[in-house]
Amino acid sequence: MGGTAGAAIPHQPLALSGDDVKKMQNLRFYFILRSMKTVLTTLHSKFIHPSLALPCLAAYCRDTCGELLIREFTVHEPRDNILAALLDEHANVIAFSVYIWNREETLALVDAIHVAAPHIRIILGGPETSYPEPNIWERHPGISAIIHAEGERPLRALLRAWQVDAIPTECGGLSLRTASGIITEPQALLLEHLDELPSPYTLGLMDCDKGFVYYESSRGCPYSCAFCMSALDTKVRSFSMQRIKQDLLLLMQQQVPKIKLVDRTFNYDPQRARTIFAFILEHNRSSHFHFEIGAHLLDAPTLQMLEQVPEGMFQFEIGVQSTMEDTLKAVQRHAPLEILLANVEHLLRRTHIHIHLDLIAGLPGDDTTQILHGIDTLMHLRPHHLQIEPLKLLPGAPLRRDAAALGLHYDPNPPYTILRSDKLDFFALEHLRGISRLLDLTWNCGRAANFILELGRQRQSVASALAELERYWKKHDLLRFPLGQREIFEHLAAAAYSMFSTQPQVLELLQQTLARDLALREPITPTKIPDFLAFQLHDDEEQRVKEQVKEKLEQVKGKGIKMQYFAARLPALAQQHISEDDNAEKVVYLFFYLTQSGARMQVEELRI
Repeated sequence: MGGTAGAAIPHQPLALSGDDVKKMQNLRFYFILRSMKTVLTTLHSKFIHPSLALPCLAAYCRDTCGELLIREFTVHEPRDNILAALLDEHANVIAFSVYIWNREETLALVDAIHVAAPHIRIILGGPETSYPEPNIWERHPGISAIIHAEGERPLRALLRAWQVDAIPTECGGLSLRTASGIITEPQALLLEHLDELPSPYTLGLMDCDKGFVYYESSRGCPYSCAFCMSALDTKVRSFSMQRIKQDLLLLMQQQVPKIKLVDRTFNYDPQRARTIFAFILEHNRSSHFHFEIGAHLLDAPTLQMLEQVPEGMFQFEIGVQSTMEDTLKAVQRHAPLEILLANVEHLLRRTHIHIHLDLIAGLPGDDTTQILHGIDTLMHLRPHHLQIEPLKLLPGAPLRRDAAALGLHYDPNPPYTILRSDKLDFFALEHLRGISRLLDLTWNCGRAANFILELGRQRQSVASALAELERYWKKHDLLRFPLGQREIFEHLAAAAYSMFSTQPQVLELLQQTLARDLALREPITPTKIPDFLAFQLHDDEEQRVKEQVKEKLEQVKGKGIKMQYFAARLPALAQQHISEDDNAEKVVYLFFYLTQSGARMQVEELRI
């Protein structure tokens, strides 16, 4: 603008037409719209976890809700650092996505923000706010609003209203603090057509640089299992097949290493599932896909298609939950067990898919004997991963509502783990938790798997062997602290000695099985021979080993491969793999360790 410095500018009234006034009002609304800044944030349990909720919210609200910013943290970061980072954004609104792993940390941040910057409006959303405790508003005066369920529509209505200092006219799925009190309408307004939600992937809102992303192709679950919050949303809504293919193709072209689908039951519609499987098989380059499926829903055409899946491409997580029909019926788990187990066996025997099975400890009616029976039933199938998780009484889940009548007692704080059931006291549940921890240390990571099976064979039950092993681990206080791999093997050997010291032949077999398992996991050098392994070779055996090593060196020569090797006699173990006419004492186990830049170590085993 021109004019003389310091001079007053004469006032001249403006003559505006109706259109001019409308334009000015629109322009004012535009600046109001752009002046409000909202930070969408959450605290992950690990740094590598990407948020799915925040990009979806940003995608749905992006055009009419002012400036939106996504900020992600972890529960392990100092609270002061997170607080400073959030306040440094100078936002008008901070919206937290709240889960069982971050609830306490999030509420502590809410209190701190309210003290440091009381002008900031704070919104809570996510699974942990669907059913908040009644006194949450009094305990945390910084909370301005709570979204109770699916968040896109309530958040957009709220942010639009706040931009003009109003109260949203539609408050479905929302509770709001106002000057006159708390307004609440917890019934959610769900998106009937999921394609109304713009893709956060095509908009570039999803962080694809952490190694994996979450993806949802549907919302809701057709089942009403009493332990699950999905029991409250039995209507399944799916994105269109065009939208699903568009998103997945984008992720596969970006070669995202791992894509984890969060659908509660991905294959609720077998034809739909086959279409997506076929699309992935046609277009995938290098991505690994994780699905949560209902194994009982796998029909013959789907099983046949899955036999084509290359190794390392698919992982299925399958919730068995219990192998007791009465228990499944009591929790309204309508999944025919016989069909489920038969389909799991088919997957394990005839496909290359990694199979992860889940059992729940503490369901009403299940006692220790029944849960151990379940472990044996599933271990007989040889799954790649068996997880035994204590029951969690989630807010809103039917089982929590009926907990007192069913004799279920749980920790009132997240993650709401059961502490006593009608058939299991606290110590029985701790025993089962210890067995689960031992499975994680051994079977589930491919460590000492042959030892676990042999131990089970000696006790006529893998579950009984694990229970005995857990008692040894507990007695020696081995579950309290992290253990290195070699320490784990040494403690397994000590446990075997404790269990079979009066049966020298069995003990020798277990020790040699354990030695082989260790050799399959890491290079064994002459200076680091475990105490439970006697490996000395005779002269003729040394000569056979040298010949094999020479031959192997010729094979890898010029390929940029570094080779190490280890050889040992394991006669008790060899006896199981040779004919009666052969001499197990002369069998030598030879292990080659092949390493190459940028690749995982490969272990090759020979019996010579």
